[in-house]
Amino acid sequence: MLFGQEHVRRYLETGGEEGHDWQGTTVLILTTTGRKTGRKHSTPLIYQPYGDAYLVVASKGGSDTPPDWYLNLVANPEVEVQIKRDRFRARARTATPEEKPDMWRVMTRAWPAYDEYQRKTSREIPVVVLERI
Repeated sequence: MLFGQEHVRRYLETGGEEGHDWQGTTVLILTTTGRKTGRKHSTPLIYQPYGDAYLVVASKGGSDTPPDWYLNLVANPEVEVQIKRDRFRARARTATPEEKPDMWRVMTRAWPAYDEYQRKTSREIPVVVLERI
């Protein structure tokens, strides 16, 4: 089973042939710019299409702190996304309170454990919208 940076490496090497389909769901590679270092960081994330955009969830498994990639995109919302062989720039934003309920339903259909993660933490887990630019 692919995980972490090995997942990223295999996904990029194979254009998503290995790693896009993962444990019954789909994964993209999100590359953010480090808010402290300015270096590029790539992370495999479960995603779902949503209209012309794509959704990911900043869950960190229900941790009380958000994932670093989320803090990075808040500081610098221009990101790179790869879905299979399609690589593009995107602008990332947190879903508004009005948007989130429907987007959350879409994401929990793709990965039901998100509901469990939200129960584990008092932190409001964000849904992130990735819009191609």
